[in-house]
Amino acid sequence: MDWMLTWMQVAALAVGGMCHSLLGSVKVPLARKLNIDEARVGGLVGIFGFTLIPTVLAAGFLVDALGKQAILSGGFVLLIVSLGLLSQARSFGLALFSVLLLGVGWSALVNVLNVTSPPAFVPLDQVQSRMAYAMNLGDFIFGMGAFSTPILMALLIPKIRLERALLVPAAFAVVPLLLGMGVDWQRLVTPPTQTASGGLGILLSDPIVWLCCLAFFFHVPIEASVAAWATTLMTDKGVSEGRAATLLSVFWLTFTGSRLLTALTLPRGADTLLVTTLATLCIALTAGIVFSRSASATCALVIAAGLILGPIFPTLIAILLSHVESSLHGRTVGIFFCVGGIGWTAIPLLIGAYAKRTSVQRAFLIAMGCAVILTVLSAGLGARLR
Repeated sequence: MDWMLTWMQVAALAVGGMCHSLLGSVKVPLARKLNIDEARVGGLVGIFGFTLIPTVLAAGFLVDALGKQAILSGGFVLLIVSLGLLSQARSFGLALFSVLLLGVGWSALVNVLNVTSPPAFVPLDQVQSRMAYAMNLGDFIFGMGAFSTPILMALLIPKIRLERALLVPAAFAVVPLLLGMGVDWQRLVTPPTQTASGGLGILLSDPIVWLCCLAFFFHVPIEASVAAWATTLMTDKGVSEGRAATLLSVFWLTFTGSRLLTALTLPRGADTLLVTTLATLCIALTAGIVFSRSASATCALVIAAGLILGPIFPTLIAILLSHVESSLHGRTVGIFFCVGGIGWTAIPLLIGAYAKRTSVQRAFLIAMGCAVILTVLSAGLGARLR
């Protein structure tokens, strides 16, 4: 195993997690600095998420065509430049451009890091059989980076101000960029067996690829909705804002920890069984949220959501990457995130619109419907791969 690749991957995943939660961690002082309202703050957050859909798909083709190192290095350079610009931004326009660059760089990283996690964490001759271990371990590290960022920013901003605090993740990004120069990337190259168009045709005609992508389409809105509305669900039941915020942190800890637990305990060959089981539990979870009548039950469901939802994504993408040949992994990840990104964007909007007419709790009927479809797709995936 290439230990330089392993250390680079650990550092890169931590930085990727930091950038994922950075805007949410600094939105209040950033809005104050730029003198902008919540609508414009929402625009900054929205443009970051929106860039994922086209960029991660384009990066998939570029990874397979130009190689992993080129796209990964380019992604880190964009992160560093974008954070430098954002730290100096005095206008909403420059901040928006900075966040757009940040989203493009981060999306490129997402594609490459999902492809390089397996060879970074397991020997090459065991990648196929230990794919779920590698992906869950990688996403645990990513999650810890995301979890630590709000704490880090809360400590840094009062001491060194926002401008300098934004340069800290930029400095961290230099570490995996330099480590990547010592990786033997040629060792990871797999000669393509198809042309670009031929490879894409194989992927788009493969039912396993579509089942995995559609499962992600319906899974990620459940995850995003619980994270977005957990505090609202709890405060609507009479939980104090302070306690709700604490329990949201517990949710993220259990969400991240469940991935490490899965990496360490999941038996080989049990990937689809785990996803189907967790999808079924998602039905019970979302139904519980819809029909909960007490604060204690709602709080317990939020914490349980972390345990149930955490391992689904990494195990699902492990199933997908195990199925397709490695020379197509970049395009595979691109398609996976492109399809999932549409669900990530559209379904929470539907939940939010329905919540305006009724309540957040009742709007989780839509999330419950997603859980039902996710279970059906997961069962179909298991039947196909049996």
